[in-house]
Amino acid sequence: MDTLSLVKPDQAYLEQIADFRREFLAAGSSMDGCGPLHRMEDPMEWLLEREAASRLETLPPGRVLSTQMLCVRETDGRLVGMIQLRPILNDYLRKYAGHIGYSVRPSERRKGYGAWMLGAMLPVCRSAGLEKIMVACLDTNPASRSIIRAWGGIYDRTVHEPEEDVNLEQYWIDLLRQTACQ
Repeated sequence: MDTLSLVKPDQAYLEQIADFRREFLAAGSSMDGCGPLHRMEDPMEWLLEREAASRLETLPPGRVLSTQMLCVRETDGRLVGMIQLRPILNDYLRKYAGHIGYSVRPSERRKGYGAWMLGAMLPVCRSAGLEKIMVACLDTNPASRSIIRAWGGIYDRTVHEPEEDVNLEQYWIDLLRQTACQ
């Protein structure tokens, strides 16, 4: 597999973020773990919102603190995925989406990038003081289901999210017992 890095989004990636968004919209694919990227045409607006959501003093009303990371392939610097950690759950996240959301751009799927991202984020979860995390995926996404299970995810339940009219499978990963991808 290619060598990957998780990096904080910054202005150097604005063009790639815009391209990432266009690819998802063209494919009709959901942008999980990307914050409000699906509705923001201007990548600078998204970057500023993501920065604001990362600090308590600038957190927008109704939002939760989150750590947004880009997954970049080191050989060519290409943005191949995004992952987001939300260490504290609000009602919506508790009912539906959980602590982590992630997406791999459609043209880069089936290369192991999603599994790598989730595994790379688990130490960040531990350092945030979390002992277990909820990760959800669409019930129609067997690749994501497989990734979550490979990292120790234990199925809890399937819930219907009415705004998007989708079913989400919820899994819990015990960070105290989890050591490596099985």
